[in-house]
Amino acid sequence: MPQSTPAALPLGTLVALGGGDDDALLALLCDMLPSLDTPIEILTTASQDHARTAAAYEKAFRELGCTAARHLPVNERHPADAPSTLRRLARAGLVFFTGGDQERITDFIRGTEFLNQLKHRFCTEPTFIVAGTSAGAAALPDHMLVEGYGWRALRKGGIQTVRGLGLLPNLFIDQHFVERGRFGRLMHALLTHPLCLGLGLSEETGIIVRGGTVAEVFGDGVVMTIDARHLRGNNVGRAGRGEPVSGQDLRVHMLVAGQQLDLRTRQVTNNVQD
Repeated sequence: MPQSTPAALPLGTLVALGGGDDDALLALLCDMLPSLDTPIEILTTASQDHARTAAAYEKAFRELGCTAARHLPVNERHPADAPSTLRRLARAGLVFFTGGDQERITDFIRGTEFLNQLKHRFCTEPTFIVAGTSAGAAALPDHMLVEGYGWRALRKGGIQTVRGLGLLPNLFIDQHFVERGRFGRLMHALLTHPLCLGLGLSEETGIIVRGGTVAEVFGDGVVMTIDARHLRGNNVGRAGRGEPVSGQDLRVHMLVAGQQLDLRTRQVTNNVQD
């Protein structure tokens, strides 16, 4: 298998939800599958209670008619590169990451053949879907926020970013965005990574990215976008630890269901009435 993601835009579909009630997300995913017997692999790697989380999602998918939804354990006792795990990945039509602690996802999956094959399928197969909710959404792009709370997130050293799974480049996805007051930490992350785009997903709200280019918003809440390509006055490099950070000319959008954002040009298609 290839050892890195091809430079071409991915052909697969990525779906990310900001957390909260995910019944609508699961129904959406089932509708997107080629057939209801398409294999679905549920990764509860982010969760501390694998059995309970897996059982709940298996039941929910099967109640929606998806008869081939199964838990694929990847954790302390089940390595990502186990031959049986790689065989199941090769047959899957949907790989779904549940919520919890996103660092557990990257700890157990980054640097593995599992991730190489996941990226290869995502890049080359138009019907392949990778989805995540909450922590499972935050881990999907190539950058990931893991710390940052309240007013401290607006001071040097108040956030921490690490590498994500790398399915989409130059992107942060932050979850529970409005409900947990995470605007400051995503703004700070964009000061440290100004070429990236920040997407803040409210609960029960998310994006569908087809072909690696256009993100379409779905759900009941708001997706906030932060674009720092024209950033001025960035003091992160000069500020001392604990000092407030500064930046100007960050561009912010508030998007709702039906609106689309081109991830390359950062332009919004307004499909709702003004």
